[in-house]
Amino acid sequence: MCGGVEIAGQYTNTGLPVRVYFPNPKAALPVLQADGSVEWIAWGRRREQPGRLPATGWARVDSITAGKWARYQPQEVRMPAVRFMEKDPARQSHWFDLRPGQMLEGLLLEGGEERRVYVVTSDPPEGLEWVHDRWPRLG
Repeated sequence: MCGGVEIAGQYTNTGLPVRVYFPNPKAALPVLQADGSVEWIAWGRRREQPGRLPATGWARVDSITAGKWARYQPQEVRMPAVRFMEKDPARQSHWFDLRPGQMLEGLLLEGGEERRVYVVTSDPPEGLEWVHDRWPRLG
Protein backbone atom coordinates (compact mmCIF):
# COMPACT_ATOMS: atom_id res chain seq x y z
CA MET A 1 0.00 0.00 0.00
CA CYS A 2 3.08 2.22 -0.23
CA GLY A 3 3.95 3.07 3.35
CA GLY A 4 7.13 4.90 2.39
CA VAL A 5 8.57 6.80 -0.56
CA GLU A 6 12.13 7.81 -1.36
CA ILE A 7 12.49 11.15 -3.14
CA ALA A 8 15.57 12.06 -5.23
CA GLY A 9 17.73 14.90 -3.97
CA GLN A 10 16.88 17.10 -6.95
CA TYR A 11 13.39 17.53 -5.44
CA THR A 12 14.45 18.21 -1.85
CA ASN A 13 15.62 21.39 -0.09
CA THR A 14 18.91 19.79 0.91
CA GLY A 15 19.81 18.18 -2.40
CA LEU A 16 19.96 14.84 -0.60
CA PRO A 17 17.53 11.94 -1.03
CA VAL A 18 14.71 11.87 1.53
CA ARG A 19 12.57 8.99 2.73
CA VAL A 20 9.00 9.87 3.69
CA TYR A 21 6.83 7.48 5.72
CA PHE A 22 3.06 7.80 5.94
CA PRO A 23 2.82 7.21 9.72
CA ASN A 24 4.72 10.47 10.29
CA PRO A 25 2.03 13.14 10.82
CA LYS A 26 4.24 15.66 8.99
CA ALA A 27 4.66 13.42 5.92
CA ALA A 28 4.46 15.29 2.61
CA LEU A 29 5.07 14.26 -0.99
CA PRO A 30 6.36 16.29 -3.93
CA VAL A 31 3.66 16.99 -6.53
CA LEU A 32 4.89 17.82 -10.03
CA GLN A 33 3.69 21.21 -11.29
CA ALA A 34 3.07 22.21 -14.92
CA ASP A 35 6.34 24.19 -15.04
CA GLY A 36 8.39 21.16 -13.88
CA SER A 37 8.81 22.36 -10.30
CA VAL A 38 7.41 20.46 -7.34
CA GLU A 39 5.21 21.50 -4.46
CA TRP A 40 5.38 19.47 -1.26
CA ILE A 41 1.85 18.65 -0.09
CA ALA A 42 0.69 16.78 3.02
CA TRP A 43 0.38 13.05 2.37
CA GLY A 44 -3.22 12.16 3.28
CA ARG A 45 -4.69 12.58 6.72
CA ARG A 46 -4.31 10.43 9.80
CA ARG A 47 -7.40 9.73 11.91
CA GLU A 48 -6.10 11.83 14.79
CA GLN A 49 -5.47 14.86 12.58
CA PRO A 50 -8.10 17.57 12.25
CA GLY A 51 -9.72 18.09 8.87
CA ARG A 52 -12.57 17.06 6.64
CA LEU A 53 -10.67 15.28 3.88
CA PRO A 54 -10.52 11.46 4.03
CA ALA A 55 -8.52 9.93 6.86
CA THR A 56 -6.22 7.74 4.76
CA GLY A 57 -3.16 8.12 2.58
CA TRP A 58 -4.37 6.10 -0.40
CA ALA A 59 -7.13 6.06 -2.98
CA ARG A 60 -8.09 2.79 -4.65
CA VAL A 61 -8.41 3.19 -8.40
CA ASP A 62 -11.69 1.23 -8.39
CA SER A 63 -13.16 3.64 -5.81
CA ILE A 64 -12.06 6.58 -7.98
CA THR A 65 -13.70 4.99 -11.03
CA ALA A 66 -16.86 4.34 -8.98
CA GLY A 67 -17.07 8.06 -8.19
CA LYS A 68 -16.44 7.79 -4.44
CA TRP A 69 -13.88 10.61 -4.56
CA ALA A 70 -15.87 12.85 -6.93
CA ARG A 71 -17.38 14.98 -4.15
CA TYR A 72 -13.88 16.22 -3.36
CA GLN A 73 -13.28 17.35 -6.96
CA PRO A 74 -9.89 15.59 -7.07
CA GLN A 75 -7.10 16.56 -9.41
CA GLU A 76 -4.93 13.80 -10.83
CA VAL A 77 -1.27 14.48 -10.12
CA ARG A 78 2.11 12.86 -10.57
CA MET A 79 4.70 12.55 -7.84
CA PRO A 80 8.39 12.00 -8.61
CA ALA A 81 10.04 9.26 -6.59
CA VAL A 82 13.02 6.93 -6.75
CA ARG A 83 11.45 3.98 -4.94
CA PHE A 84 8.57 3.04 -2.68
CA MET A 85 8.18 0.71 0.25
CA GLU A 86 5.58 -1.97 0.90
CA LYS A 87 5.28 -4.10 4.03
CA ASP A 88 4.47 -7.78 3.69
CA PRO A 89 2.07 -9.65 6.02
CA ALA A 90 4.98 -10.28 8.42
CA ARG A 91 5.51 -6.46 8.55
CA GLN A 92 8.87 -6.75 6.75
CA SER A 93 9.69 -3.74 4.55
CA HIS A 94 10.49 -4.21 0.86
CA TRP A 95 11.70 -1.35 -1.34
CA PHE A 96 10.87 -1.27 -5.06
CA ASP A 97 12.67 0.96 -7.55
CA LEU A 98 10.81 3.03 -10.11
CA ARG A 99 12.14 3.02 -13.67
CA PRO A 100 13.57 6.30 -14.99
CA GLY A 101 10.69 8.60 -15.92
CA GLN A 102 8.11 6.72 -13.83
CA MET A 103 6.19 8.59 -11.16
CA LEU A 104 3.61 7.75 -8.54
CA GLU A 105 0.05 8.64 -9.47
CA GLY A 106 -1.89 10.65 -6.93
CA LEU A 107 -5.07 12.55 -6.18
CA LEU A 108 -4.86 16.10 -4.90
CA LEU A 109 -7.80 17.18 -2.75
CA GLU A 110 -8.53 20.66 -1.48
CA GLY A 111 -11.14 21.61 1.07
CA GLY A 112 -11.04 25.13 2.46
CA GLU A 113 -7.47 25.66 3.63
CA GLU A 114 -6.80 21.91 3.69
CA ARG A 115 -4.73 20.43 0.83
CA ARG A 116 -3.70 16.79 0.80
CA VAL A 117 -2.39 14.29 -1.72
CA TYR A 118 -3.33 10.60 -1.76
CA VAL A 119 -1.37 7.81 -3.48
CA VAL A 120 -3.54 6.00 -6.04
CA THR A 121 -3.43 2.21 -5.60
CA SER A 122 -4.46 -0.81 -7.64
CA ASP A 123 -3.76 -4.53 -7.74
CA PRO A 124 -0.11 -5.57 -7.40
CA PRO A 125 1.89 -6.74 -10.41
CA GLU A 126 1.70 -10.45 -11.13
CA GLY A 127 4.02 -12.38 -8.85
CA LEU A 128 4.12 -9.72 -6.13
CA GLU A 129 0.76 -10.44 -4.51
CA TRP A 130 2.65 -11.99 -1.59
CA VAL A 131 3.96 -8.57 -0.57
CA HIS A 132 0.68 -6.62 -0.43
CA ASP A 133 -2.76 -6.64 -2.07
CA ARG A 134 -2.55 -2.91 -2.96
CA TRP A 135 0.18 -1.34 -5.03
CA PRO A 136 0.82 2.26 -6.01
CA ARG A 137 -0.08 3.11 -9.61
CA LEU A 138 2.90 4.23 -11.61
CA GLY A 139 2.75 6.43 -14.65
